[in-house]
Amino acid sequence: MTEARKLTGAERCSLFLLDKEENELVAKVFDGHNAEESYQGIKDIRIPASEGIAGHVAMTGEILNISDAYIHPLFYRKIDDTTGFKTRNILCFPIKDDNGVLGVAELCNKINGCHFTQFDEEIASTFAVYCAICIMHSLMWKKVRDAQSRSRLSNGLIMQSTVSEEEVLLLTSKMSNMDCINDVFRSFDFVPRLLSNTEAAHATCGMFEDLGFIQLWKLRKNTLVRFIVTVEQGYRDPPYHNWKHGFSVAHFSYLLLKNLKLMGNQLSFLEGLSLFVASLCHDLDHRGTTSSFQVTSKSVLAALYSSEGSVLERHHFAQTMAILHTEGCNIFENVSEEEYKTCLDYIKDIILATDLAHHFRILKDIKQVLNDGYDSSNADHHRILLCLIVTSCDLSDQTKDWTNTKEIAKLIYREFFSQGDLEKAMGVMPSEMMDREKARIPRLQINFLEQVVLPVYRLLSGFFPQLSHIVDTIEKHKRQWEKVECIFSECYSSSN
Repeated sequence: MTEARKLTGAERCSLFLLDKEENELVAKVFDGHNAEESYQGIKDIRIPASEGIAGHVAMTGEILNISDAYIHPLFYRKIDDTTGFKTRNILCFPIKDDNGVLGVAELCNKINGCHFTQFDEEIASTFAVYCAICIMHSLMWKKVRDAQSRSRLSNGLIMQSTVSEEEVLLLTSKMSNMDCINDVFRSFDFVPRLLSNTEAAHATCGMFEDLGFIQLWKLRKNTLVRFIVTVEQGYRDPPYHNWKHGFSVAHFSYLLLKNLKLMGNQLSFLEGLSLFVASLCHDLDHRGTTSSFQVTSKSVLAALYSSEGSVLERHHFAQTMAILHTEGCNIFENVSEEEYKTCLDYIKDIILATDLAHHFRILKDIKQVLNDGYDSSNADHHRILLCLIVTSCDLSDQTKDWTNTKEIAKLIYREFFSQGDLEKAMGVMPSEMMDREKARIPRLQINFLEQVVLPVYRLLSGFFPQLSHIVDTIEKHKRQWEKVECIFSECYSSSN
């Protein structure tokens, strides 16, 4: 791009790659006068692929030479507003391969002239061919590196998850006795964390059966058991994001599906199956650190997924797929090909929805559906409800009794403080909640309940009024934390 800028005598050049999945143009290269200064601190500039001059060129595949940018109806001023750069004239050209447009390049502000010439257009067209070859080579190399990274991660999972046939046979034999699935287990008051890991695996088999999945989808019991045990072993052992958490989230999804009779009403049976499996697998191979830490530490996960966002959630889905592709673990083996593809799409969307950032992005949509009324014939309503449900499942530890909630806080902050220690060792200042020397846990918990947890369950109880007792429970926990904060503040003041 630097050579193209020099050859055409442009003040600045930029390269946008087309993200077909998101239908956006992503700025990848900026070069020219004060480019580094203008774009300092800006991680990504994304524009809709249908907007602006670059968007028009991406859609039409035709070159565009504009002598006065600000009077052109297609000019997208947001980038100038973001960077402080003043665009006078533009030469914008597509970068294509045999399959269509790969991206768009823009040359801005002809230095020795009022606008770009026809000769400049010819240079740009020739350069676009070279640029396409370079991009294709770069993308191919990235695919090779990503495949190698995924292979290392999958091999790590395989080494970590070695399921013996004895385990499978033992748990399969226990499936004839599912006394653990009783009215107590089906209660929202039940604390799934009280079960041992083995009991939890047994109970998971029971939930598959009690929800009708085994009969409806003809799930082979030994395949189901091998899948469940492999998922259990696919969880690492950080203080909070471990198998017990995965099981607890799956249990809450079971409670909602069973007690609210969601399948056949608000959700399809395939959506119910997808929700339950996604809940069980949603934090597979969690390392006890956040997505932002993966990016800061330049981990393999960040290299694979940071450009797409939701680093950990994408990894959790990839690990779910790795288990399903492991011999003897594909519980969907008797599902039709079309249903299998649909189910995997549901599972991916549901796991990605466990990123709280995703929840806040669609919060407006959730409220809109609640206000308008849920329409079971509307696919978007299904998607939005599934996202809200899995968020409520992920936060479900806050719905149990005070003893459990208090213990959960200990586990979460142990995990947070471990990350904070790592960040300090890297020379990075951790946030308050990650800093064991600064965190005021009662206040942090009150804020968490007020800003995240209570709004989620109020929305959920808006859809399902019979869940209003859960909101009452969380409000009681908030009052308990307020009492603890008073004591904490008194002790803090005395120590000072």
